[in-house]
Amino acid sequence: MNIYIDFDDCLCETAGFFTGFVKKLFGINIPYEEMHSFNLQESFGLTDEQYKYMMVESHRPEMLLSLEETPGAAGIVNSWIDRGHNVMIITGRPSSTYEPSRRWLDDHGLERAELFCLNKYGRDTLLKDSRFTLELEDYRKMSFDFAIEDSPMAFKYFDHLPELKVCVFDRPWNRNCDLPGANYSRCRSWEEIGAEFEGVYFCK
Repeated sequence: MNIYIDFDDCLCETAGFFTGFVKKLFGINIPYEEMHSFNLQESFGLTDEQYKYMMVESHRPEMLLSLEETPGAAGIVNSWIDRGHNVMIITGRPSSTYEPSRRWLDDHGLERAELFCLNKYGRDTLLKDSRFTLELEDYRKMSFDFAIEDSPMAFKYFDHLPELKVCVFDRPWNRNCDLPGANYSRCRSWEEIGAEFEGVYFCK
């Protein structure tokens, strides 16, 4: 099976990092459970200048490498790879962050998972002719059997795969959104994701 996995807040606890980081930078205290928008500028009530500064500082390699793994992620992903499944991590991070992102995966035992940068949110200028960046037209030629995503803004990238099983990693910013179809299910942990995967696998 071909498996799509988003990076931030699926494999690692990015939003939790931002709550502390924004408090340190600007003295703004927004608890994690009150992050009701995927748009960080909106969740934290940042000015345009504050948001730009935060994004630059938070994407420094040392910051990305410090992110904590979401409990259970690496073990389950590696169990899928051990069984011969193809795992592709499709991130909306800027392509300029590829190297530290790749290193984070390697440091957490996920060196066998492929990593691609896709301009999901219109904020990246992709590195042309790079082996690790995807243009939308190339991405839409790809096929997946199972997907893990937390961002409601990214659901549209599954429109070309109407039968795809999508696990929505339960986060505060997606709890009030309507899931697009019966093939979407909400999962609160990697243990639940693993159980959903087994159901799809044995139906193939």
